[in-house]
Amino acid sequence: MSIASTPPGRPVTDEVAPQRSDRSPWNWLLLVPIVVVLLVPLYNRVEPTLFGWPFFYWMQLAFVALGVATTSIVYRMTRRSPAEQQAARDAITRDADAGRRED
Repeated sequence: MSIASTPPGRPVTDEVAPQRSDRSPWNWLLLVPIVVVLLVPLYNRVEPTLFGWPFFYWMQLAFVALGVATTSIVYRMTRRSPAEQQAARDAITRDADAGRRED
């Protein structure tokens, strides 16, 4: 079990909030909407049209939807579990109470 670092002078206990890392492999998925938009030769044409819109324009709107979808997926896959969220809230409250007692 990984224990987050504590400030000097305070003992290390199991009541420390779980350490949070932003290094999730899911974050690599965020590169997809960036790279796809940069591949302009794939969608730089007029045909087929959709409701009178050239392919170039309606495909860019589809890229917006792609960006929203990938961002949603990454958010859902990397957010904390309810237990970790509660542990973090408890640690913040405990640290705030300890800070007030020290003053």
